[in-house]
Amino acid sequence: MTENANAYRIEHDSLGDMQVPADALYGVQTVRAIENFKITGQHLDHDLIVALAQVKKAAAMANMHTGRMATKVEEALVKACDEVIAGKHDDQFPIDPIQGGAGTSINMNMNEVITNRALELVGMEKGRYDIISPNNDANMGQSTNDTFPTAIKVCLSAKSKKVVAALTRLAEGLEEKAAKWDHVMKMGRTHLQDAVPITLGQEMASYASAVRRGIYRIGLAIESVHTMNMGGTAIGTGLNAEPEYIKNVAQRLSQVTGETYRTAANMIDATNNTDCFADISASLRNIALVLIKMANDFRLMASGPRCGLSELKLPMRQPGSSIMPGKVNPVIAEVLDQTCYQIIGNDLAVTLAVENGQFELNVMEPVMAFNMFNSMNYLANAVDTFNDKLLKDLEPNEEQCSYWLHRSVGVITALLPHIGYEASANLAKEAYKTGRPIRDIVLEKGHMTPEEVDRVLSPEQMTTPGIARKD
Repeated sequence: MTENANAYRIEHDSLGDMQVPADALYGVQTVRAIENFKITGQHLDHDLIVALAQVKKAAAMANMHTGRMATKVEEALVKACDEVIAGKHDDQFPIDPIQGGAGTSINMNMNEVITNRALELVGMEKGRYDIISPNNDANMGQSTNDTFPTAIKVCLSAKSKKVVAALTRLAEGLEEKAAKWDHVMKMGRTHLQDAVPITLGQEMASYASAVRRGIYRIGLAIESVHTMNMGGTAIGTGLNAEPEYIKNVAQRLSQVTGETYRTAANMIDATNNTDCFADISASLRNIALVLIKMANDFRLMASGPRCGLSELKLPMRQPGSSIMPGKVNPVIAEVLDQTCYQIIGNDLAVTLAVENGQFELNVMEPVMAFNMFNSMNYLANAVDTFNDKLLKDLEPNEEQCSYWLHRSVGVITALLPHIGYEASANLAKEAYKTGRPIRDIVLEKGHMTPEEVDRVLSPEQMTTPGIARKD
């Protein structure tokens, strides 16, 4: 290793010499990745950097436990990993997240950073790989094919907590509205046509129930990431990994992360199959579908405000038009929709990548990770935005809800058990034709007494199971 007048050092790999910025903790293979992969214009996700450093720390501890790694080297590598975990060296991971090589560039970027920082910690110059090596030490008993998917899993577990927390806040907000608005009667709709009455509280509770189901699905899918293939090395056979290391690295990773990780019963399967990522991506897609439905319902119920349904009053967040004064659009619901569309698109990319593995390895893991991480980041941000900027200050238009309810013929359904389908249908036709309220026509025809009509058409009766019996 030498340095030249242009503040570069020369590093060597199997393909030859390359210049590396003298002050960089990364090395030659990272430089090659910077040159080769200019795809997204983005850098590695911070949570992935942390996760991979946790994996490397656990590996170093396990290797010292077996006696393969010298204590001095292990201590320096562990300290370097701790600094990365603390976010001190994020700028040393400049490579594009979408890349060829099944994540080898990401793995070597980390190996080089922690190696060069470890060298500094023991008082040596960066690039002195004869003392501490990115391949021989930082990557001891490892392969990209076990460290990278394990890091993806650790990262997904961390990000899922943020997603679940945001969705839980949303569910709680909806449940709060459900309790507060349980008295607000409105017209339910099917096929975008009047159906039967419902309370606004019941609608909010149904959205909350669907969100909590999405949380449950995510939890089920995330459980699979706690099974890892660390120690499987290249193809899951464990070549160059000590049996005691394989046993110990899971314990060490559990210690480092605070979560329980276990070694897969079949590490060859765990190395060449990535269906657990399809499950996770699908759980994000499914909650996205639920949120799109909810956001669109809110947009429809808030339509108007003068010439639409106008059953909800959305908080005004910004002017809605560059040409129409006073217009305010449902921008927060719209941005939730668009975020969810992106998540659904990301899921397709993950799906295609999962099915495109061959033999003992799926080399498409970088694009899986990129899309799953983005989906989780976007989802947590969009849900919090919806909760804070829309749901928290959402108000019902009780007068408008009552207006539509009493103009609707849908309440006729409540009369079916008492006067029969044919008589009810005739009443509905007359109500549509004349515009008169159902109650008035029922009394005029002598089908029921005023007391009976009031009981059958009461809010409680029309929104709960059971038949209002005559006295």
